[in-house]
Amino acid sequence: MNPYNLDTLNKRFGLAGILVFKIGPGGLPVVEVLNEQASAMIALQGAHLLQWSPIGEDPVIWLSPEAKFAEGKSVRGGVPVCWPWFGPHEQESGFPAHGFARTVPWEVFETNANQDGSTSIGLRLLQNEATRTQWPHASDVELYIRVGTALELDLVTRNNGSTPVSIGEALHTYFQISDIRQASVLGLNDLDYIDKVDGGERKRQEGVIAFTGETDRIYLDHGADCLIHDPGLGRRIRIHKRGSHSTVVWNPWIEKAEKMGDLGPDGYLHMLCVECANAADDVVKITPGGEHHLWMRYSVEAL
Repeated sequence: MNPYNLDTLNKRFGLAGILVFKIGPGGLPVVEVLNEQASAMIALQGAHLLQWSPIGEDPVIWLSPEAKFAEGKSVRGGVPVCWPWFGPHEQESGFPAHGFARTVPWEVFETNANQDGSTSIGLRLLQNEATRTQWPHASDVELYIRVGTALELDLVTRNNGSTPVSIGEALHTYFQISDIRQASVLGLNDLDYIDKVDGGERKRQEGVIAFTGETDRIYLDHGADCLIHDPGLGRRIRIHKRGSHSTVVWNPWIEKAEKMGDLGPDGYLHMLCVECANAADDVVKITPGGEHHLWMRYSVEAL
């Protein structure tokens, strides 16, 4: 089945009044979800969640107003899937940063209208000659997304080969905030982190994370909840995870944002990435026949 045949997708997986497949921004096929709890949009390219808004809430996921939508290109904002490595490839400088999963087609294999009012969709990465050149291992990769008052994502990697494989990964979530200068992140106090802005120096977090300039950090040995505190929107975003012991916190600030070209005017003020990851010291080894789940749930709490 062609995963981008919208008529076939709607007949097999559409849910009347709740979930529909359609052409989205830039001509890319998307899944649009609207149930009694929330709305969401997911691009089939990259299994890339572009939007999620609980009913009555401001959008929780940030998408750049100047995001570029094109076949084979990553999208600025939403929840890009970084897999099977995080950051640059260790040996091959020509391979794409953060892997190839976010720019290749994924196929839908299930959808469900759940009894609690939420909606679920399962997607599987489609492998081809190019992906096998970069990742010559027998493996399956699936992403399960549950859209409701909370948003759940479960990235599953299965090792179908006869030797262990090691992966780095992240769900590179861009959260929408009122103003980065007023926002803060709680739950990472007293942890070591790698400061990528300061040449990879290892440092210790003291207190909450506040933002006064470019921030790019990998927090180590972290598996507990963390929260984005946003007084401008009167809310906290709670990030709960399993299968991850590293957390990435990133905002490009003014100068880097201007060079990137797709964040939009003052876009850096309204976005903050807090990423559940397996990065740096936290790469995952999967034994033959084994699997790894990178799972997280995002929810909104009033201040």
